[in-house]
Amino acid sequence: MQTATHWNILLSNQINKKEFIETILSGNATGELAPFNTLKGILYSDLAIDHFIQKEFQYLELTTVDSGRKLSTFSSGQRKKKFLQYCMDQKPDYIIFDNPMDHLDQASRAELSKSLEEMASKIKIIQLINRSADVLPFISNNRQINSNAYILEEINTGAHETKIITQSGIPQPAHAIENQQNILVQMNNVSVSYEERPVVKNINWTIRQNEFWQLIGPNGSGKSTLLSLINGDSPKGYGQDLHLFGHKKGSGESVWDIKKNIGYFATNMTSLFTRNHTLEQMILSGFFDSIGLYDLPTTLQKNIADQWLDLIGMKHLKSKMFKRLSVGQQRLAMIVRSVLKHPPLVILDEPVEGLDDENVALVCQLINLLKQESNMTIVYVSHRIEANLAPNSVLELIPSEEGSTGVIR
Repeated sequence: MQTATHWNILLSNQINKKEFIETILSGNATGELAPFNTLKGILYSDLAIDHFIQKEFQYLELTTVDSGRKLSTFSSGQRKKKFLQYCMDQKPDYIIFDNPMDHLDQASRAELSKSLEEMASKIKIIQLINRSADVLPFISNNRQINSNAYILEEINTGAHETKIITQSGIPQPAHAIENQQNILVQMNNVSVSYEERPVVKNINWTIRQNEFWQLIGPNGSGKSTLLSLINGDSPKGYGQDLHLFGHKKGSGESVWDIKKNIGYFATNMTSLFTRNHTLEQMILSGFFDSIGLYDLPTTLQKNIADQWLDLIGMKHLKSKMFKRLSVGQQRLAMIVRSVLKHPPLVILDEPVEGLDDENVALVCQLINLLKQESNMTIVYVSHRIEANLAPNSVLELIPSEEGSTGVIR
């Protein structure tokens, strides 16, 4: 009789992952995963952690671990460790790990991989991943699923050469944003603390027009802090030697004066678009900086949106509901939305997190095109170093007890 073993399962972004996970946990798996049907399982994922926090008052086991602290009071990395211990305390026969490496820096990935290998002697592991690079090396059963029939196939490690470019040149903006500054952002010995806890110390960073930067650093090293200084959201910029688009912070500029120069994308923005807007409407809303389309677009704006959709090979989907698109399609569209007006500075905060290898290749192609065919400056934030991207410079944050320092390379 076949027994349950450890698995790495590579999933396409087209897969209904929630349904697949429920199939296993409910004891209705088929084929090679059928041995799990008689076992007790539990799900470890970011969504499971969020759900736990929402229902935290019902679960006393975890909140009493650290002097009664609730899970919501821990940092992201600490939450993952505490929730993993909670899962283990339930004494399941197996744990389904849903992209456990997402949002973790390289050192944390290595630490988690080691922990899972040690755990494997006590409990069965099913790891669901989108990136082939996240395959756990100590697991010998490696499969991929390419359709909602959930058929396990051998992993195809071939390079993804999907082309999204269907025309030459990126569409021009309806109205150019005036920018006469070569230096967009300048930080001179910038330091930030929260409640007397140092976050960053003496950061010197100059971002010039037409540059391509990658911002890296361990979890909690201050990447989000620096981004909040740049986009004007953080009051910590006042009193600092910080210049944004030709204005010293606190010299009378408005938040709008700053934000009009920035195209911003973060993965959590996708969840904001919950209404029944089409892909075309969502793209057009970028002209008005609104979450959804509530203004009447001009003919020129519609033509520009059509050109962008044609460029990324999604014009045939323009009338489809945005929330019904695949994760990869939503991500491409959101990046396009952030650059419609050719802002001087584009901030892409972990744009490939949660994407499969094919969609990562598509997003990288789009970023490279923006770099090659426009004057937009790009700040790309990610824990991963993508082989298909070549930033001009990298700012790495190095943590210390006195706050993270910055090293440019």
